[in-house]
Amino acid sequence: MTEEDTKLRFITPAIQKGWPVDYIAMEVQITNARIKLAGNITSREKPLRADYLLYMSNNEPLAVVEAKSIDHTLSSGLQQAKMYAEKLDIPFAYSSNGKGFEEFDYLTSEEKSLSLNEFPSREQLIERYYKESKLTAAEKSILEQPFYSSQNTFPPRFYQRIAVDRTLKAIARGQNRLLLTMATGTGKTYTAFQTVYRLTKSGLKNKVLYLADRNILVDQSIEQDFSPLKKIIHKINYSKDRDNEITSYEIYFALYQQLIGDNGEKRYAELFRPGFFDLIIVDECHRGSAKADSQWREILEYFSSAAQLGMTATPKETKYVSNINYFGQPIYKYSLNEGIQDGFLAPFKVIEPRLNISDGWRPNKGQKDISGNEIEDREYNNSDYDYNIVLLDRVRAVAEEITHYLKQSDRMQKTIVFCANEDAAERMRKELSNLNSDMMKEHPDYVVRITSSDNYGKSKLEYFISIAQPYPVIATTSELLSTGVDTKTVKLIVIDKNISSMTQFKQIIGRGTRIVEKANKLSFVIIDFRGVSRLFADPEWDGPVEIDGGFIVGTPTPKPAPTPKNNDTKYKPIVDKEGCTVEIIQKLVSTYDAGGKLLRQESITDYTKRNVRGEFATLDSFTLKWFGMKKKAEIIEIFEGIGLDLLALKQEQNMQDVDDFDFICHVAYDQKPLTRAERAEKVKRSDFFSKYSGAAREVLEALLDKYMNLGIFEIEKNSILKSEPFNKFGSPAKIVGEFNGREGYEQAVRELEEVIYKAG
Repeated sequence: MTEEDTKLRFITPAIQKGWPVDYIAMEVQITNARIKLAGNITSREKPLRADYLLYMSNNEPLAVVEAKSIDHTLSSGLQQAKMYAEKLDIPFAYSSNGKGFEEFDYLTSEEKSLSLNEFPSREQLIERYYKESKLTAAEKSILEQPFYSSQNTFPPRFYQRIAVDRTLKAIARGQNRLLLTMATGTGKTYTAFQTVYRLTKSGLKNKVLYLADRNILVDQSIEQDFSPLKKIIHKINYSKDRDNEITSYEIYFALYQQLIGDNGEKRYAELFRPGFFDLIIVDECHRGSAKADSQWREILEYFSSAAQLGMTATPKETKYVSNINYFGQPIYKYSLNEGIQDGFLAPFKVIEPRLNISDGWRPNKGQKDISGNEIEDREYNNSDYDYNIVLLDRVRAVAEEITHYLKQSDRMQKTIVFCANEDAAERMRKELSNLNSDMMKEHPDYVVRITSSDNYGKSKLEYFISIAQPYPVIATTSELLSTGVDTKTVKLIVIDKNISSMTQFKQIIGRGTRIVEKANKLSFVIIDFRGVSRLFADPEWDGPVEIDGGFIVGTPTPKPAPTPKNNDTKYKPIVDKEGCTVEIIQKLVSTYDAGGKLLRQESITDYTKRNVRGEFATLDSFTLKWFGMKKKAEIIEIFEGIGLDLLALKQEQNMQDVDDFDFICHVAYDQKPLTRAERAEKVKRSDFFSKYSGAAREVLEALLDKYMNLGIFEIEKNSILKSEPFNKFGSPAKIVGEFNGREGYEQAVRELEEVIYKAG
């Protein structure tokens, strides 16, 4: 008897005795299928699925049941059920083989065996849950309040439900400082919306303030996740609002800057009394509100009677700055590692182009910059470029490599280039614009600088982050796009700035982690010109959130020494190409696991060679396979299986005109490659065509031309006879008739292929 038979005949009937069908779900997908990134190819693994989930109420699972066939032991599925229960944060796990149930109760840590007739009913299990977990009346009431649902709203993912439930329980217990730590791209704002919806509908909280420090964060929250509550939302505008006119709303969005003026005016006190709000949500709380002595912290202290929920992907914990000291330890944490493992976040690979000056550059004795000023004689390195000295040819080399990558992959993929400062972002914008003048001709916003001082660029931000709007494609920036902005479709992140802060590094990586299936965004690439990817080796990359051991409570944050505008402590030399020529001398491809552990690092050529030789150990084994294939296109499927995209690899090596067979032999086995044109010319000099005459010969000559221009895979396609120039010979049926039928035509094509590859 199979597992499905066992479920149908024994397990399902036993559960249904005490559970209405509306509270039973079968084959429930818990996670998304994890995305596997192998070379240039992405694929999905199988998602986690629970055999049964039993629900207390709307989207509130209470128990998981794992079924096994009748020839297994009663408890053989319990470990799997417990794994699901722990992941879903639910109290009861069961295993069944159709003869009974094995139960594990997480509230009492007890395990026991039950007969089929002893499986608890929904009412019994809810009663046990309330009793054993010692829920208060307020907690029970809030948990019974359903999540918001509609045709346009997806139900919460399991981790979002856990985050909401833990927040609601904590607030119902009277806890007033709460911290949620959720990786970028996991839906913090949606989690906040469901929290606010259930709190306001239950009546536990009636007035909510949502705080952010950027207008785009406020606007995208109101327009997207919070849109179902738009009628009861008000965006605070100090210049227009009056305290007697705005108090009738339930949910308020505000910028810190609107509540505190440029000169420190306490505008929040003019608009609202201290106890007006019941709940304050602090978006991206790792920024200003993490500092005890910041003006932004004043707002939280003024509304101290309200429950306050801090949300961030990267809590800031240093000796002088701490989220945990104010909000407390996170009540729930969902990391980037977990998000990638569960298939909700996109995996990535890192390409590290190595420049000839990466390890340092020293000017010649007495060398002068473009203004005629002598350059200080010392060794300059990555920490200096664009900060203390500008090497114009380095800007060109970086921009050329970005352009090359886009040309060999997808020139319309959304790209963020993080530069050292705003001036560097402008230089990069100009260089990228010139290198992509054909795309700029198509649309002048193909490349745009988006920085805090660039009003034109800022006006294009909503177009850049839009899924529907293709332009801008490339955004050069310094800080503005590093955090909070919902850049869903970004497929390429370029790092050309020095980063030492783990918080900033995580935020920048987070710009690419969102998955957008309809835009074919399943993974992303990081091109790192500054060696910043070393931070993946830092224990903080995806480790626990801990307060700094030397944190000094109540001590003001040390003020940094004043820095002159544009980061210039002194004159910044600008060196042209004649003064310093820059080139890329090596490119490394790094593959990391979800936890940031380096799995492999090698050059693109070595990566290709290793994978091809892993499949075909010798040149003879490869050629034997190649000549033995009925259709050469089969090789594409073989290489896709090991993560190699032939077209992309040929573009990367600038060998698009080389035959695929020759390309593989060259890269993997160090053979001299021939172009398709060279092979075609040798065929023309052979006596192959002398066997044919009339239309048949003309068709084969046209096929050879197609091969020369497009490659071997094209001439194998049946549809090719419907295209130019073959349609001048008549229908496909008439063409194959010139070869005495389909079999004769296919034989002629195979003979042509044999001559192509013998001709070399």
